[in-house]
Amino acid sequence: MKLFSLNTHSLEEPDYERKLTRLAKGLLALQPDVTAFQEVNQTIGGQAVSQEELKKSGYMPCPGIPGDRTVTVAGDNHGFQMAVLLREGGFPCFWTWIPVKVGYGKYDEGLAFLSPRPFSSITQFYLSKGRDYENWKTRKALGISVEIEGRLNHFFSLHMGWWKDLEEPFSYQWNILTEKAASFLETGNVWLMGDFNSPDHVRGEGFDLIRSQGWQDVFMAAKDRKGYATAPGKIDGWKDQKSGEGMRIDYIWYSPGGKDMPNLLVDQASVVFDGVESPCVSDHYGIFTQCAAKKGPII
Repeated sequence: MKLFSLNTHSLEEPDYERKLTRLAKGLLALQPDVTAFQEVNQTIGGQAVSQEELKKSGYMPCPGIPGDRTVTVAGDNHGFQMAVLLREGGFPCFWTWIPVKVGYGKYDEGLAFLSPRPFSSITQFYLSKGRDYENWKTRKALGISVEIEGRLNHFFSLHMGWWKDLEEPFSYQWNILTEKAASFLETGNVWLMGDFNSPDHVRGEGFDLIRSQGWQDVFMAAKDRKGYATAPGKIDGWKDQKSGEGMRIDYIWYSPGGKDMPNLLVDQASVVFDGVESPCVSDHYGIFTQCAAKKGPII
């Protein structure tokens, strides 16, 4: 099984169209079984995509949350554009997207998943205390379930808050996430993918909290690793970082207690689209991992 995760920065990226094409070409080469995106933007008030176009692109809508703002998929939606490019390139995917908040004062900013396999279920829930769409601290989780070789795997795309944020602390969001994830362990393996805003070199904060509860970091578990940092210094949200001081803040975690997890072998984990072996396409770098089984099917 191949997994890929990236905080795309999408429409806010300089030279966006070229980077969109580069990312699509890279995904066509990697062909992940599941792709998780964060900061998946579209212009607020943009021209809506027709139902016919959405269906053709492989779109599967996520059930809404009562009281949430109604937002339709616009033509410049990063997830929609990627799904179209992958289909045109011979790798058609099912995809889903949820808006979470207003980004940069002009975008519907959200989370997305793409997979060549249809989703058995799609869900979303709030991680933050607040639910104000206009508040940049609002956080959600987007979840999908995918059946592969008769076994359900549950994936969550995440863009978490910061440990020292007194208003919307990471620890509160993590507790909500793990409570929700626990119910999914009864039917399959659970994977957490995305931007956790928790540097792995900082002790006593988010990274240590996650590991203390038994979650496994695919990068640490991998037999073969390439790269390290998933973001350079001085990106949005980390302006106090020194220029060029890279951080590892994006992760793919797999569940403690999953029925298949003792049998999991992480063959490879690589930082990609980091300007080394593949071009940068965002202010974050991507994570790509390949997992297999020590014996019998893992998925």
